[in-house]
Amino acid sequence: MGIRKLGYVGLNVTDVDAWTDLLSRTLGVGVTTAKSGTDEIVLAEMDEFKYRVALYPSTVDSPREIGWIVDTPAELDRLTAKLTDAGHAVADGTEEERDLRGATHLRWFTDPAGFRVELAIGETKVRVGADRPTGGPGITGLGHLVLASPALAGLRELYESVLEFKLTDYRSPGLFFLRCNATHHSIALGTAETASIHHLEFEHASIDDVGRAHDRAQANDVPISISLGRHMNDKALSFYVKNPSGFHLEIGCGGIEVGDDWVPHDFGRASVWGHRHADANPFAVANP
Repeated sequence: MGIRKLGYVGLNVTDVDAWTDLLSRTLGVGVTTAKSGTDEIVLAEMDEFKYRVALYPSTVDSPREIGWIVDTPAELDRLTAKLTDAGHAVADGTEEERDLRGATHLRWFTDPAGFRVELAIGETKVRVGADRPTGGPGITGLGHLVLASPALAGLRELYESVLEFKLTDYRSPGLFFLRCNATHHSIALGTAETASIHHLEFEHASIDDVGRAHDRAQANDVPISISLGRHMNDKALSFYVKNPSGFHLEIGCGGIEVGDDWVPHDFGRASVWGHRHADANPFAVANP
C-alpha cells in the first residue's frame, strides 16, 4: 500500500526539438503534444498510459516535477498526514495539472533538495500500446531515477521514514537504492554539491531492444556517456546517453526483483563489467 510506482517526470528543457529527435529517432519513443497554459509541451509515450516524461519549453534545463502513483485516496490522505507531521507543506494540484497527468487526485510538496514531488492517484489509459517509430517492443516503461543533492540526509529521511520506501542496498561512501515495489529500486539517492537528476532509466523488453537502441545511438551520433555493461546490484544490462539537458538517460533491461526477506547490504563495485564513463563519475569509488 502507499506509493506503488514511479509514474512520470516533468522536465524544463531549453531544446525541445533536440529532445524530441532523441526520443523518437534514436530511442523509439512515441511523442505527442499537449497544452500547459499557453505552452505546447511534448509528452513521451512509453506504454499504454498517457505519458511518462513531459518536456516543458524553458530558458533553463531543470527538473520540474517527480510524480509517484499512490494506491488509494485513503493512502494519499495517510501519506499527506505523515508529510505534514514531518514539516512538509502539502498542496493540491490544479484541475489542469490533474487533467494533464490523467489523475483523479493530485497533491504536491517540495522535497529537501528543492524538487517538486507529486503524489497522484489514477492513470489514464489512452492506447492499447505505445507507438514505436522504430518498430519492435522497445521501451516498456519508466524504470527509475537517480537524484544527486547536498541534502542527502534529508532525502533519505523523506523517502525512507515518511514515504515508506525500503532500502534495497547501497554503495559507500553515499549512494542508496530504494524501492516501493518488488523492483530492485525506483529511486537512488546520492550526494553532490548541486541538486540534479543524475539519470532517468528507460526500461526495455530485452537485451536485443537495448542493443538496437545502442546501434541507433551510434548511427545518429548520440553521445554514449556510459558504455554498455551489467550493474552489480540489480544485474541490469544497460548503456547511457547524454540528453540535450546534460544529464544521462539509461537504456536498460533485466533488473531483478526482490522480496521482503531481502537484506540491505553494500554491494561494493558498481558493475560486473563495462559501464565505462566518458566523463568523470560523480559516484566513483575504487573498482577492482
